Amino acid sequence: MKYEAVFFDLDGTVADTLQNITDAINHTMRRFGRQEFAPETVKPHLGYGVDYLLGTMLPGISETELDEIIRYYRPYYAQHTSDNVVPYEGVLPMMVQLRQDGLKLAIISNKPDAAVQPIVEDLFRDYISFSIGELPGISRKPAPDMLIYAAEKMNVALEKCVYVGDTEVDIQTAANAGIDCITVTWGFRSREALAKAGASRFADSPEELLYLLI
Repeated sequence: MKYEAVFFDLDGTVADTLQNITDAINHTMRRFGRQEFAPETVKPHLGYGVDYLLGTMLPGISETELDEIIRYYRPYYAQHTSDNVVPYEGVLPMMVQLRQDGLKLAIISNKPDAAVQPIVEDLFRDYISFSIGELPGISRKPAPDMLIYAAEKMNVALEKCVYVGDTEVDIQTAANAGIDCITVTWGFRSREALAKAGASRFADSPEELLYLLI
């Protein structure tokens, strides 16, 4: 078998979190008397973490107000991180088959680690060997640090790992880590945008992804 471990992004790759994130943002916007956002407006800003997410969605905002909004958003989101979050259809059967075939599975996300762990526990605990979100001292994607850390923790050589994601962040992360990347098309970016970002191997369904991994 070519791979020993599969690293998955979380949002837009294995878990449909768009409505969940949109709801948390809109709760925050109401708190600060700001305009709410539609999910399709939120989607293009996802992938780089909450500071980037809110900063790019609120152009022209002062640094002081943005910091205040983020300070409010983080604990609220931490309390509601699993609300309306579900695995994409076909993801769990795919994970079952990958585990039966002897692969180790991990989830690596730029979402705060305190938000990643409840989702993994609720939805993927029977399948995932290791999971990590944003933590102090470990650079976020697209830096390769989280992937390197995961490989070490899972006792697998990095070159035997493959990264699966749905955004240009994931494509860049795999390239920076020097490992293969498979890009899914059901997440937060269009196939055209992903191709422009350098994606070369696509999966249009979990079934197709399974075929590419084993």
